[in-house]
Parts: sequence; structure tokens; C-alpha cells
Amino acid sequence: MRDGFVKIAAGTPEIRVADCAYNGEQCIALLRQAAQEGVKVLCLPELCLTGYTCGDLFLQDTLLKGAEDALEQVLEASRELDLVAAVGLPVRAEGKLYNCAALICRGELLGLVPKTHLPNYGEFYEKRWFEPAPEEEFLAVPLCGRETFLGRKTLFRCRSLPQLVIGVEICEDLWAPQPPSGDLAAQGATLILNLSASNETVGKADYRRALVAGQSARLLCGYLYADAGEGESTTDLVFAGHNVIAENGAVLAEQRFASGLTVTELDVERLAFERRRNTTFPASSQERMSWVEFDLGVTDTHLTRPVGKNPFVPDSRGDRDARCQEILTIAALGLKKRLVHTRARTAVVGLSGGLDSTLALLITARAMAMAGRPMTDIVAITMPCFGTTQRTKSNAQVLAERIGTTFRTIDIGQAVQVHFRDIGQSMEDLSVTFENGQARERTQVLMDVANQSGGMVIGTGDLSELALGWCTYNGDHMSMYAVNAGIPKTLVRHLVAYAADQAQPTDPQLAAVLRDILDTPVSPELLPPKEGEIAQKTEDLVGPYELHDFFLYYAVRWGFPPKKVSRLARYALGDTYSNEVLLKWLNNFYRRFFNQQFKRSCLPDGPKVGSVTLSPRGDWRMPSDGVSTLWMKELEHLS
Repeated sequence: MRDGFVKIAAGTPEIRVADCAYNGEQCIALLRQAAQEGVKVLCLPELCLTGYTCGDLFLQDTLLKGAEDALEQVLEASRELDLVAAVGLPVRAEGKLYNCAALICRGELLGLVPKTHLPNYGEFYEKRWFEPAPEEEFLAVPLCGRETFLGRKTLFRCRSLPQLVIGVEICEDLWAPQPPSGDLAAQGATLILNLSASNETVGKADYRRALVAGQSARLLCGYLYADAGEGESTTDLVFAGHNVIAENGAVLAEQRFASGLTVTELDVERLAFERRRNTTFPASSQERMSWVEFDLGVTDTHLTRPVGKNPFVPDSRGDRDARCQEILTIAALGLKKRLVHTRARTAVVGLSGGLDSTLALLITARAMAMAGRPMTDIVAITMPCFGTTQRTKSNAQVLAERIGTTFRTIDIGQAVQVHFRDIGQSMEDLSVTFENGQARERTQVLMDVANQSGGMVIGTGDLSELALGWCTYNGDHMSMYAVNAGIPKTLVRHLVAYAADQAQPTDPQLAAVLRDILDTPVSPELLPPKEGEIAQKTEDLVGPYELHDFFLYYAVRWGFPPKKVSRLARYALGDTYSNEVLLKWLNNFYRRFFNQQFKRSCLPDGPKVGSVTLSPRGDWRMPSDGVSTLWMKELEHLS
């Protein structure tokens, strides 16, 4: 459970209707299997000790006593197991019968949570046998030779991991207009258990999955849905054991038409961060809750949950293409509005033949098309200097011509040499002054041409470069609208690839140049080439963007500490990078992220397209002189 990861499971036992002893044995088997797999929270289905489909047998004392005896078996078996489990059974209390979840931990009966909303329509007749949860805070109930309590307003908190707070609702409760989980989450529940017996019909699985995922998103919680399956009566219904585990809107694990365990890990630290960050999530509700505490051993949790190598990029081709189309549209709409509002006659783009300027031009072309304007209103300028190679220069020209822009080549070599002579900079001194002098000269040219043509300069720098401060202050750092500012480098590559695929049927020459740009090493081209090839490769200097985008996502979007970012990086990327390499570039990321904030504090406007942005007017407010000592000390302990 270290780093906030808790292994959780939904279990579907193979039962026999009304055979409580047998059902108890099946539940015990799942408890033991779960404990062996390191599960700390297990949810079993609704009325699993009796079977949901007992009908009028629920009114028989023999069945009710059998369910109680079976619960006693489960309690006894759980004494040596380091987990908390929810088991479904009917419970008598004050002359009425309730459909309940029994929460157990290490042989202790923590409490009973009754079902609030009883379906009595279609194929359901629960009000024939059960009472809805009483309005009282709780009822005292003698069960299994001990005194316990029954109440819907109950939360179960783990002492050893206080962020793990469990709330419980049962099946139809989730379908109701006001599910109990709303108040449970508002009072602190980070994990909702749902013991269910939802029969299967065509299309119902999609709806059920959407309910679970949506509720977990709405409540910023984990949602563990355990469904009845094999062994329930099939007189009129079939139960498919559709188990779903979701976290904040994302389905982490799912199983259908099968028995056994569905296992994954919940990240309660992630949920706690998101609740702190979200100002519309209530500090508490008006409901008064009863709190029950339990203990679990604190161990390392073996991770199996999906953690992608590229968190900004969808895994599937279809999702990725849809994401690319959406991002290009959002960014182009932002630029279109700015062009129309400023009455700019042109959009000026500096083309280097690299990925970022290519994407900026593609977005600008879309914005012009949306505005119904000709591509000639785009002034594309290539500005060769000391580090420019023939490959990038040629690609920039072909790209501009295929799109139909007004293309210009302005060689800045002589202007930079004059400037170097003025300030006393030697041409043999390939220092940062040598590099940045070129970048600032290019920005001056772009700004002046924009003035000449009554236009505005379109920025090309991306989100990853802003995170690392890999831009020249008042050089490529500055523009009049930064269309790439919310797009990380790993996604830039996919956007250009998507554009190439889209162009292939109608303009294979454009597709070919886009693919050659994709194959070109990422470089600012500010140092002289070696034998005609690019001498300066960005990722050799600052580290792989694949790593930095991963660090950025988890450090900024989720607020994870360096220790946890490092652990996730090893889990997701450890087959590609050694731990030594991961820590080297993670140190570099934090060092640069703090030291370079001053560049982000004065960024030009640019559209937000995803969940992470570093705009000083938007999602990220950080002092330029913030100190990284605490983060760097934590990294020292990992080395």
C-alpha cells in the first residue's frame, strides 16, 4: 500500500441457490485467493451467501439461519487474512429483512450496510421480501454471536492508510437518481464498493460500464462493482458476473461471463490530490456518518494496472487519430479567433524543417481554411544560418510550397555576424551566446516581417520545451500566439504523422515531406553541421522527450512526489531505460522545471488542448524563484 497503491478485487463465486454452506466455502476460497495475490479490499456480489434468486425462500427462517452460519464461516476463515471484504446476505433486524453488505476484516464484523433503493419493476420484486435502508443512523443487530450495527450512513477507514476510506452501496443504488455514494464520497469515501446482482440483457453491459465509470468520475473515487454470475437461477434471467473497476472515470479492469477475481490497483493518493485540486468537490455533506476503523498491513503493492509509456498519447490507432483530429481543430479554432479579432492580414511562421514549426504551420493552415482565407495569407519564412542543413532547409521549402503559402528565404548569417562583431563574440566561441544570438535574430526577423505584412507571428514552441525551459528567452520563446504551447513533444510527433496519413491520398508529396521531417533528429540547429549532418541533437542534451513527457504528466497533472514518479517510470519504461538513466533524467527534469519557471511566467497566449498546460494565466501558477530543495532531496534518497 506504499505510494497510495491499494490492490483491490471484485469477486464472483460459483454458487448454488440457497446452499449457504457451499456458497460460504466458495466465498472463503476467493478470500484466500485474493489474500495470496496481495489484495487488500475484496468485494463479492449481492446476496452471494444465499444467491440473489432465492425468491420467496428469503422469508424462510432456515435460509436466513443458513446465511448467518455461512457468514460465521467466512468470518472465522478471514482471521489470518490481511484484507477487508464485503459479503452479501439477508439480515433480520427489528422484525424486518434487509438486503445487506457485511464488511469483515481479520475475523471482525465491522458493520452492515443495507440497500437503500429496492427495484420493484420489470424483472425485479425486491420489495416483496426486503425493506429499504432505515432512516435511522443505525440499528443494533445481533449477528453471528456478536453485537453489530446496521446503517447506510457508514464509512470504513483504514488506520494504516487514512486516504483509503470505503463506502458501500448495493446494485440498484447506483441506478437511482441520487445514489448513496454521493454523500459517502462527500464525507470522505475514496472507494465505493457495489455488491450487485445485475442480470444480463442485450446492451446492458455498456450502460452498466458507463454508470460505473461515470460515477467514479463524478465522485473522484474508485468504484468497485462485483456482479453475480455462475450458479444463480436461470429460470427467467441470466447473470454474467460483469465485474468493473473504475478510477476517476477510467475503467482499470473488467471481466464478464466468467467467475473468479478481477484484480487491479487503486491509487488513493491520486484521488486525494484530485479532490484537493477540484474546488467544486465538497468538503463535506449534510449527512452525518458513522465511522469504523480497521487495520491492514503496509506492504509494497505489485502493480498490474495500466500505466502507458506515453500518457499523452492514446494506445489504439483509432483513439489516437480521433485525438489528433480534435487537437488540431481546437488549436486552429483558437488561432482563427485571434486572427479575426486582430484583423491580421497575415500569419507569419518561421519554418525550420523540424517537427514543431511543421505542426505550427499545419495548424495555421487549418485556421486559415476555417476563416475562408487563402493559404497565401500565411507567410512562411526559412532563416538558414550556421547550423542549418540542406535536409531541413529543403523540407521547409517543400512543405511551404505544398501547402501554398507565401514562402520567403531570409539568410540571417551576415546579420548575426555583424551582431557578434558589435558585442565582441568570437565565431569560434560556440557558447550559449553563439546559439541564442541566432534564435533572437530569427525572432526579430519574424516580428519585423509581421509588421511589414500587417500580420502576427505564430509561435512554434511546444509544452515539453516549456517544461524544460528549452527555448531562448525573447527568441523562440516569444510570439503573438503560441499554437503549440499546450501540446507535448510525444504528441507533436503523432499529430504530424496523422497529417501525413491524411495527406497521402490527395498530396503524396506533402505526405512524403512530412514523413521525412518525422525522421529528422530533433535539433535547434544552432551549431555548425558535421559533414553535412545535424551536429546538435536535443535529446542527447536534455534527455529523451518520452521520459520528460512522462515525468511532466505525473509530476504536474497528478502532483506525485519524485519517489512515486520514479516508481511509475520504472514500471512503465523500465524495459527500455535502466534505473540509473531514469534517475539521471528525472533529476534533470526537476532541476530545469524549477530553474526555468521565469520563462513560463511571461508566455504569450496559446490554446489549452489537454489536461496539462503551463500557462501562467491558466492551470499553472508558480513563483519564478520557487526552490526545488525538497524535491531534489527526495531524489537523492533514490540514487
